[in-house]
Amino acid sequence: MSKIVTFGEIMLRLSTERHLRFSQAKKFAASYGGGEFNVAVSLANYGIPAEFVTRLPKNEMGACALKEMRKFNVESKNVIYGGDRLGIYYLETGAGTRGSNVVYDRANSSMATIEKGSIDWESVLKDATWFHWSGITPAISQSAADECLEAIKVAHKLGVTISSDLNYRSKLWQYGKEPNQVMPELLKYSNVILGDIDTAFFMLGKDKVNPNYQDEKSLPSLYDQIFKLCPNLNTTATTLRYSVSASHQRIGGILYDGKTIYNADVKEVTPVVDRVGSGDAFMGGLIYGLVNNATNKQKALNIAVAACCLKHTISGDCNLITLDEIEKLLNGDASGKVSR
Repeated sequence: MSKIVTFGEIMLRLSTERHLRFSQAKKFAASYGGGEFNVAVSLANYGIPAEFVTRLPKNEMGACALKEMRKFNVESKNVIYGGDRLGIYYLETGAGTRGSNVVYDRANSSMATIEKGSIDWESVLKDATWFHWSGITPAISQSAADECLEAIKVAHKLGVTISSDLNYRSKLWQYGKEPNQVMPELLKYSNVILGDIDTAFFMLGKDKVNPNYQDEKSLPSLYDQIFKLCPNLNTTATTLRYSVSASHQRIGGILYDGKTIYNADVKEVTPVVDRVGSGDAFMGGLIYGLVNNATNKQKALNIAVAACCLKHTISGDCNLITLDEIEKLLNGDASGKVSR
């Protein structure tokens, strides 16, 4: 059976309740999350052995984060310890025409201060079939980017499939480097990339082109430019998100394997409970779909879109959806009826 290893930062999430603004909040709801951790949780929910590798502080907050991993059956045996604090992010959940807002408090966190060579990646990845990382990790510090590159190189040497979610976060790139100075070296080893074309172009140092995703004939030549810059790439996917309002999203997706464009039907998602982590849900669904439907790319994409849609109904970072619920949505059951 496939074993997926993901690498990144788990954070304490503090969110306002009932769509309150930060200035109105008298208390915050505490939970845990982080892009690569969220992917591991999705995969564990789908029955795939998943391991999350990170660096935690040796204190009560680090212990709470570790318990969260174990709660969701995510393997944590290669977690390392060091640094002074767990990263935090604050979430103000939007509604209607007011969008959500995130404030990061993760400077000098345990992951931000990780040192290159801290993790024995040969040992961690020796029995792995898939390694996943995202653009969030190299955004938080140079040392985190260096350690991420070490993991990627070892995974490549061992023949492990490598996936990456571009996950551009403008608020995070604060240590003096631009994405196009860091990301090309990391992305050139990736076999699977999730992200929109313009974000990929931006990170790879190319001019944005404002692609028209409705014009399928124009897309292969654009995706092909990403393939040329990432010589190990065999699959790229894009989440199509049409935001009607913070409470109403329309979600679709595109997958390209170097030959064929696959397109998933757009689904209406309203009302939105929590859209944070929905991209990670797409990624988790995509990995599951590619692992289990290697010859059926359309099915893999449909699973990813369904997982993303259903995540919008779940509060918190993690997608707590089951395969049965995904199958129901794929089979046209979006009624939300009580299961008795």
